Amino acid sequence: MTQPGDPMPGVTLHPADAAELADILTFISDWLERDPGLFQPSLTAIIGHPAYTTQNLRDDLDRFVFLLGGDGEQFLTSEPGEP
Repeated sequence: MTQPGDPMPGVTLHPADAAELADILTFISDWLERDPGLFQPSLTAIIGHPAYTTQNLRDDLDRFVFLLGGDGEQFLTSEPGEP
Protein backbone atom coordinates (compact mmCIF):
# COMPACT_ATOMS: atom_id res chain seq x y z
CA MET A 1 0.00 0.00 0.00
CA THR A 2 1.31 3.45 -0.90
CA GLN A 3 1.78 5.92 1.91
CA PRO A 4 1.52 9.72 1.65
CA GLY A 5 4.84 11.08 0.47
CA ASP A 6 5.83 7.85 -1.29
CA PRO A 7 7.02 8.36 -4.86
CA MET A 8 4.50 7.58 -7.57
CA PRO A 9 4.97 4.14 -9.08
CA GLY A 10 6.18 4.19 -12.68
CA VAL A 11 3.59 3.96 -15.40
CA THR A 12 4.57 2.83 -18.86
CA LEU A 13 2.49 3.20 -22.01
CA HIS A 14 3.12 1.32 -25.21
CA PRO A 15 4.15 3.90 -27.83
CA ALA A 16 1.10 3.11 -29.98
CA ASP A 17 -1.18 3.67 -26.98
CA ALA A 18 0.57 6.96 -26.15
CA ALA A 19 0.14 8.11 -29.76
CA GLU A 20 -3.55 7.18 -29.72
CA LEU A 21 -4.08 9.02 -26.44
CA ALA A 22 -2.25 12.07 -27.82
CA ASP A 23 -4.49 11.97 -30.91
CA ILE A 24 -7.72 11.96 -28.90
CA LEU A 25 -6.47 14.75 -26.61
CA THR A 26 -5.59 16.81 -29.70
CA PHE A 27 -9.03 16.09 -31.16
CA ILE A 28 -10.73 17.33 -27.97
CA SER A 29 -8.51 20.45 -27.88
CA ASP A 30 -9.33 21.22 -31.52
CA TRP A 31 -13.04 20.68 -30.81
CA LEU A 32 -12.95 23.12 -27.91
CA GLU A 33 -11.17 25.68 -30.09
CA ARG A 34 -13.95 25.46 -32.69
CA ASP A 35 -16.57 27.19 -30.53
CA PRO A 36 -15.31 28.16 -27.06
CA GLY A 37 -18.45 30.23 -26.42
CA LEU A 38 -20.53 27.07 -26.70
CA PHE A 39 -18.40 25.04 -24.30
CA GLN A 40 -17.49 27.70 -21.69
CA PRO A 41 -20.89 27.78 -19.90
CA SER A 42 -20.84 24.00 -19.49
CA LEU A 43 -17.22 24.02 -18.29
CA THR A 44 -18.01 26.79 -15.80
CA ALA A 45 -20.95 24.77 -14.48
CA ILE A 46 -18.77 21.69 -14.01
CA ILE A 47 -15.77 23.53 -12.50
CA GLY A 48 -17.87 25.90 -10.43
CA HIS A 49 -15.85 29.01 -11.25
CA PRO A 50 -15.39 31.01 -14.46
CA ALA A 51 -11.63 31.50 -13.94
CA TYR A 52 -10.83 28.15 -15.60
CA THR A 53 -11.60 28.69 -19.26
CA THR A 54 -11.79 26.49 -22.32
CA GLN A 55 -8.40 27.97 -23.26
CA ASN A 56 -6.96 26.82 -19.93
CA LEU A 57 -8.38 23.35 -20.60
CA ARG A 58 -6.89 23.37 -24.10
CA ASP A 59 -3.52 24.37 -22.63
CA ASP A 60 -3.71 21.44 -20.20
CA LEU A 61 -4.65 19.03 -23.00
CA ASP A 62 -1.80 20.33 -25.15
CA ARG A 63 0.60 19.91 -22.22
CA PHE A 64 -0.47 16.25 -21.85
CA VAL A 65 0.03 15.72 -25.59
CA PHE A 66 3.52 17.18 -25.26
CA LEU A 67 4.31 14.91 -22.30
CA LEU A 68 3.11 11.91 -24.30
CA GLY A 69 5.65 12.74 -26.97
CA GLY A 70 3.45 14.86 -29.23
CA ASP A 71 4.96 17.54 -31.40
CA GLY A 72 4.26 20.30 -28.85
CA GLU A 73 3.30 22.70 -31.66
CA GLN A 74 0.24 23.90 -29.73
CA PHE A 75 1.86 23.68 -26.30
CA LEU A 76 0.71 26.58 -24.11
CA THR A 77 -1.37 28.57 -26.57
CA SER A 78 -2.05 31.37 -24.09
CA GLU A 79 0.21 33.44 -21.90
CA PRO A 80 0.21 32.80 -18.12
CA GLY A 81 -2.69 34.64 -16.53
CA GLU A 82 -4.43 35.11 -19.89
CA PRO A 83 -7.87 33.50 -20.21
